[in-house]
Amino acid sequence: MTDVHHTYDRIAGHFAQTREYPWPEVEAFLDGRTAEVALDLGCGNGRHAEVLAECADQVVCVDASTGLLREARSRSVERDFAAALVAGDAARVPLRADAVDLAVYVATLHHLPDRAARVASLDELARVLDPGGAAVVSVWSTEHDRFDEREGFDTTVDWTLPGGETVPRFYHVYDPEEFDADLADSDFAVVESFVSSGNCYAVVTPETD
Repeated sequence: MTDVHHTYDRIAGHFAQTREYPWPEVEAFLDGRTAEVALDLGCGNGRHAEVLAECADQVVCVDASTGLLREARSRSVERDFAAALVAGDAARVPLRADAVDLAVYVATLHHLPDRAARVASLDELARVLDPGGAAVVSVWSTEHDRFDEREGFDTTVDWTLPGGETVPRFYHVYDPEEFDADLADSDFAVVESFVSSGNCYAVVTPETD
């Protein structure tokens, strides 16, 4: 299942209602950081863009789901923060090289259909990130207590709408070693890699020759 953006278009309104607060790990990453331009890649309803707006002069939000971008726009108006909203693929980020100083890329990479696309997406994020910039990346992990598997695997996870309809969403659930391997094969240098609340996280910066 590769049309995850269509899935999120269908569930965007209900999904946004359940995603009110930024993740503590993202807040911790951003604490004390500043930027001219920041990127929220796979921005969802804009909850992390709101935090980015507190430390950056300009925030760019990229998401493949136009439904979620509409939710992010509504949030930016209601909460009075500025963000440029761009429809785009995380494997082909529609920004020039070295365009951003700071980036958040959470809960999105695991929706890409195969390893080649996921590593390509990491490379794309490294491309648009300034050589002195930093990003935090997160994915679902086998360390989450909902999973029994020890190795990474593909699955679908149903989203249940208020009327009872279930909408399947594709996930690749990473094991921590696999996540580290994908990062090692990308154009990133890893500053820190850790597991928190069942998710794998990495703080990364573009590799330099």
